[in-house]
Amino acid sequence: MDSSSSSLYRTVTDFAHRTPSWVQSAFEIWTGYGLLLFGVLLAAVWWRSRRRSGPEAVALAVLAPVATAVAYGASEFVKSTVAEERPCRAVAGAAAPLVPCPGPGDWSFPSNHAVLAGAAAVALTLTVRRLALLTVPLALLMAFSRVFVGVHHPHDVAFGLLLGGSVAALVVLALAGPAGALVAAARAGGTPAARWFTGPGPARRGR
Repeated sequence: MDSSSSSLYRTVTDFAHRTPSWVQSAFEIWTGYGLLLFGVLLAAVWWRSRRRSGPEAVALAVLAPVATAVAYGASEFVKSTVAEERPCRAVAGAAAPLVPCPGPGDWSFPSNHAVLAGAAAVALTLTVRRLALLTVPLALLMAFSRVFVGVHHPHDVAFGLLLGGSVAALVVLALAGPAGALVAAARAGGTPAARWFTGPGPARRGR
């Protein structure tokens, strides 16, 4: 384990214990439930795109959660391969975590929360560019919260953001063309369920 990462972990967790209780509670809520906000954003972007956008934009919106799921699978593979212990058990002299330390076998590297947040942030940005102003800060906040509450090393979340963002970008960019063609075909003559899923688009709205 990198000693600089352990030192930074102790610095952050010590700082966390010096913050007011309402700040600690806010981070505990965010780290536990913040990923739900990314889920809401993914659903909202898809819903908006199917009503107002062409096939290419709908394809990007559909690929966003797919890319996020692929990134999670990659994270689980790396996690089980590296098998790094959680800092709340491994770092000597560190402050107690603000949330329960995950049990043995629930490995630390990389942070799944950071991977999912990073992947969703990049996928959403590729779909709606201006969302970067919201999703990137939220992803960084999610990553920081995992160290703040004491359940991840700093390098866990840094690599998690990088892994999630990279995998999401590769999946979306690689599949955007074929997915756009499928959306166009579904709108033109697919099943009723497929046409509902891909939406009428701007040209057919109001018919």
